[in-house]
Amino acid sequence: MPTYEYRCTKCEKIFSTHMSMAEHDQEKPRCPTCKGNAVTPQYSDFFAKTSKKS
Repeated sequence: MPTYEYRCTKCEKIFSTHMSMAEHDQEKPRCPTCKGNAVTPQYSDFFAKTSKKS
C-alpha cells in the first residue's frame, strides 16, 4: 500500500498516511494535528526495496 505525504496549510504540519490508490483518488485525508482538511500533497524521494542479487 502506498504512503502519501501531505502538508496542512492551516497548521503547517507535514504528515504521511497509508492508503490505496483508489482511496487516494476518492478523498483527501484530514490533518492529524488540527483535524483540518486543507492539505496539499508533498513530493518526496522515491524508495524501492528489492531483493539482493547474488
